[in-house]
Amino acid sequence: MDYRYQQLESWLLQGLREQRWRLGERLPSIRTLCQTQGVSKATVQHALQRLEAQGLVEARPKAGYFVTLQPKMIRAPRNRAQVEAPRPVTVNELFLDVMRRSAAFDLLPDLHAGEVPPGIVALNRALGRALRRQKGDDHQYYDAPAGDPALREQLSLHAARRGWTVLPEQLCITSGCQHALFLALMACCRRGDIVAVESPGFYGVLQLLEQLELQVVEVPSSSEQGMDIGALEAALGRWDIKACVVSPAFATPGGALMPEGARKRLLALADQHDLAIIEDDIYADIAFGQVPDPLKALDRSDRVILCSSFSKSLSRDLRLGWIAGARWHQKILHLKLVTQLASSRYQQQGIAEFMQDGSYAAHLRRQRNALRTQRDRLVASLHAWPGEIRVSTPQGGLAVWLELPESVDSLAAYPAALQQGVVITPGPLFSVSGQFRNCLRISYAHPWDDRRITALGQLPGLLLGH
Repeated sequence: MDYRYQQLESWLLQGLREQRWRLGERLPSIRTLCQTQGVSKATVQHALQRLEAQGLVEARPKAGYFVTLQPKMIRAPRNRAQVEAPRPVTVNELFLDVMRRSAAFDLLPDLHAGEVPPGIVALNRALGRALRRQKGDDHQYYDAPAGDPALREQLSLHAARRGWTVLPEQLCITSGCQHALFLALMACCRRGDIVAVESPGFYGVLQLLEQLELQVVEVPSSSEQGMDIGALEAALGRWDIKACVVSPAFATPGGALMPEGARKRLLALADQHDLAIIEDDIYADIAFGQVPDPLKALDRSDRVILCSSFSKSLSRDLRLGWIAGARWHQKILHLKLVTQLASSRYQQQGIAEFMQDGSYAAHLRRQRNALRTQRDRLVASLHAWPGEIRVSTPQGGLAVWLELPESVDSLAAYPAALQQGVVITPGPLFSVSGQFRNCLRISYAHPWDDRRITALGQLPGLLLGH
């Protein structure tokens, strides 16, 4: 659950977005906020200090807190995607260059500095213990198709704490979330079928659609509430869509959190149109406040396939994920044998121990605080850029979505940024329609040390000519 200061901060931030208080205006006094919001003075001061750290307000001696940013500077990016006819997918070749540089979540992928986080130290110890416990000729045998029972048991308990009841036998361990999404699409689609996705959306899904020779319908998605369910409903009325891939919790690139009403409407549409829902739940564990229930928790028709992994919450190098295959579970088990055969036993056993002794929960608490601080510093830096910009302010996940003036071409800026040692992630990578050329995804997955701050400071000159 959110701390009271976080709840107050979110309320104040929403008021700034809605221009309840305009540039130069004074916010309600600390005493007034205490009385109207039912919180302590310390809680109010903490929330206001966090807004001040983001550059949204400033404290004036004996006067109070005042709004310091133009309203345009805190508006979310616009929802501009148009629903177009289904089309085959061709992923921009630039995606391969970004991945080759290991730069999906870092402006400076060659910068490997800083101490190893305590959670990763504990993880390595757990993995080491699991490896040492291997006996005799254990290494000569394959893991069961569904994966290690102890890990599935821990994942079941972890899901229960989020309001979702799932039995261990309803889960299958995969080689990461991308593999889980691949299995889900193979299980419920055939070549040539139409799949609905968020736009802008996850380029990894677009890559899978291309490889499976599936067609795509891009559904507009906002950085605040996610997929436009009304637009999806209209698309379902026009085309025979077989599946919908959606990230209800902190979807990349904008970090949206889908409201409960939209979730229920999505499931109703799935029942009405016999639609398979593939839920990418990979970012939920790094919510800054209360971890949201998965969409799967509302599923009463067994048509939501949930996919997730530890790669965003724990380690990219740990290629372990899971899938709850719903009515397609048995087919997915077979497809796992075909595509992966088996998962590493010792890795699964080590992760199970890491979760069982509370180390994973402790790691998540530290990780959420660190990511929130890193997001705040990034957002404050972006607000200081010249010109008209729009920035998402996600309450979880790893990245913000930045919308720049229409004249900006982020694709054209990519080579120039490389010459200065900076790798950007241009907006068109998150669509197949050529939209979002004036947009950029920027991650706060890493600490904003001096070198990354310097790299970020180079971008206005490259993108805006300032």
